[in-house]
Amino acid sequence: MTLLQGQAAVDQLLELLDLKQVDAATFEGESPQTGAQRVFGGQVAGQALVAAGRTVDPSRHVHSLHGYFVRPGDPTVPITFHVELIRDGRSFSVRRSTARQHGKTIFFMSASFQVPEEGLDHHTPAPTDVPGPEDVPTIMHWAEKYPDRMAMFKASPRSVDVRYVGVPGWVPPGDRDAEPLQRVWMRLDGRLPDNPLIHACALTYASDMSLLDAVLSTHGEVWGPGGVIGASLDHALWFHRPFRADEWFLYDSASPSASGSRGLASGRMFTRNGRHIASAVQEGLLRRIGG
Repeated sequence: MTLLQGQAAVDQLLELLDLKQVDAATFEGESPQTGAQRVFGGQVAGQALVAAGRTVDPSRHVHSLHGYFVRPGDPTVPITFHVELIRDGRSFSVRRSTARQHGKTIFFMSASFQVPEEGLDHHTPAPTDVPGPEDVPTIMHWAEKYPDRMAMFKASPRSVDVRYVGVPGWVPPGDRDAEPLQRVWMRLDGRLPDNPLIHACALTYASDMSLLDAVLSTHGEVWGPGGVIGASLDHALWFHRPFRADEWFLYDSASPSASGSRGLASGRMFTRNGRHIASAVQEGLLRRIGG
């Protein structure tokens, strides 16, 4: 199978985000046919945000979303998204977007949109001890080093250029030391339209990549045989400042807690010039498996 990457993979992602409108509050989305057993969580979250955003005045930009993954998505059938109008106020609009398959909810999200306003402005500084994206290994570097761990990844479209500052979470057991931070450079690997909603949805898609790695990194653990299997339980994302998802941003993540087979991870996203553009928090189910 030829690896779909670069602009071709980004164009496919844009097609996935271009939902079919069924009626004023109902939309339908597809999934890429890669042989995966379940829909990638970032995809359904990004599509749910597209559906919500289609019902809001374009002058209002999303500033936060909170979603719950309820059931695994089936990539072989379409996903239906229903949007509930919760409120349209003078400054904010709130929507609830529910994804359903086979008559059951697989994901739901609340999202809030705001009219641009001026106000107080500050943020914590970006890390300064991080090499740039050109100075860290590419995904294909790791794929060549661990081909048996990357077979499924290489068969999937690569719309996001992901470059780990440290060691990825999917290397074999014993090849990853415990580290308190997980830092990853990311960008959409092609050009996106100028529509701010598309960039927010693309960032939502990317934000589900590598975040739970921070939980495993704390223990030097890995995904897959001999390590841990997991799934996202919920996901929250706050958009702080304008950005382009097709330009490099640093995903700086850590895990404040893990217990009860669940792990919590939080991440901050910074542009190359140090602007804090977004923050994410996710809890995941993490269970040890055999080799």
